Amino acid sequence: MLKKSLIVYTLILSLIAGSVYAKTANKKEEQVNTYELLNLFGEVMERTKMSYVEDVTDKQLIEAAINGMLTSLDPHSSYLTAKDFKYMSEQTKGKFGGLGIQITTDNGLVKVISPIDDTPAAKAGIKAGDYITEVDGKTVIGQTLDEVVDKLRGKVGSKVKVTIKRANKKPFTVTLRRAEIKVDAVKSALKNDDILYIRISSFNEDLSKNVEKAVKNAQKKLKNKLAGIVIDVRNNPGGLLDQAIGVSDLFLEQGEIVSTRSRNVEDTVKFSATAGDIAKGLPIVVIINEGSASASEILAGALQDHHRAVVIGEKSFGKGSVQTVVPLRNNAAMRITTARYYTPSGRSIQAKGIEPDVEVKQAKVEEIEDNGWNISEADLKGALKNEQADKKSGQKKKESSKDELKDYQLIRALDLVKALYLYGQNDNLSAQTAQKAEKAKQGKK
Repeated sequence: MLKKSLIVYTLILSLIAGSVYAKTANKKEEQVNTYELLNLFGEVMERTKMSYVEDVTDKQLIEAAINGMLTSLDPHSSYLTAKDFKYMSEQTKGKFGGLGIQITTDNGLVKVISPIDDTPAAKAGIKAGDYITEVDGKTVIGQTLDEVVDKLRGKVGSKVKVTIKRANKKPFTVTLRRAEIKVDAVKSALKNDDILYIRISSFNEDLSKNVEKAVKNAQKKLKNKLAGIVIDVRNNPGGLLDQAIGVSDLFLEQGEIVSTRSRNVEDTVKFSATAGDIAKGLPIVVIINEGSASASEILAGALQDHHRAVVIGEKSFGKGSVQTVVPLRNNAAMRITTARYYTPSGRSIQAKGIEPDVEVKQAKVEEIEDNGWNISEADLKGALKNEQADKKSGQKKKESSKDELKDYQLIRALDLVKALYLYGQNDNLSAQTAQKAEKAKQGKK
């Protein structure tokens, strides 16, 4: 056993020795320290194998050491086993198994970034900002993100108990049934007859194509009488960078969308928009909240900085770092933070998030019932009739659905789009009137 362990240590030292010897001569002291630390690692590993209360393998210890090295850097860097790497790949393709919840670590606690729409987590009422303290009655405080994810995953149809700590509430436990999660990343509908509502739940493959399709279908259906667009990225944990860029590009004519900056200035990468605004200048409102992270913040920040959209809701999550996934041997991989995101104006999203232009807290809205005592001029005896009245005036105003009335942020977004559209129409009308007056004036001359 000792011989086998020595072989493992020798291999580890051999892999690192090349990089150590490649350093310049003025770093000899650093080389010595590195060797001393590697010897320390070998000693700790050997003593652990000899003395730990249960048998542990070289694989367990080395993988745990690698993961510990990466997770100590920040919450988003980690070692991915072959199983973890496969799971992550499935997520970006829009299909995976689990509870439908995006989590991160926060000072040793497991924090919910957001639940995904129409998943067990969302249906159970788990919210962005919740903390998971126990899984199946066992604490997860102080555990790594991968360890907690492993506990939450399981066979489709099996159950898991999750204890939640929510601000200003006593801890409570919910039982969730694991399911195969199929993420329908884009849902769209026409609201108030002339406003396109686009709900984006995650930035996975082909998202920009699906958003473009939704806009074109709405324009075709309304015969180019679309008043504006509401883009909802609340509780959207993010996803693929290229899709965040692609969706932003749909609505921008030119300029920077986002830049990524690493510790080396020369590695800065800027992504710019191509000509063509699919919405042709129509008003856009983006709704965000504390569950909007990463790619969602890139989209909101780009449209906000270019004054192409009004951002409303609540401050976003603040995940502004770039992770690079590096495939390793045995189908494993390492995920490491390599850069930060910056909006077109140079704002860093990291730990700050996107501040909405108009802050709108979620609130309950109730429709007041008519008590029968509301009267108008038309109800008065002998009131004059309106000579311009037509058949259309007798039509009832379309009532809001109960679901829409519950969503105060959406109501405000729809009202804002309509107001911006009408304001733009008045501006166009004023410009046309001024042009006609100028032509008439020139004609008299």
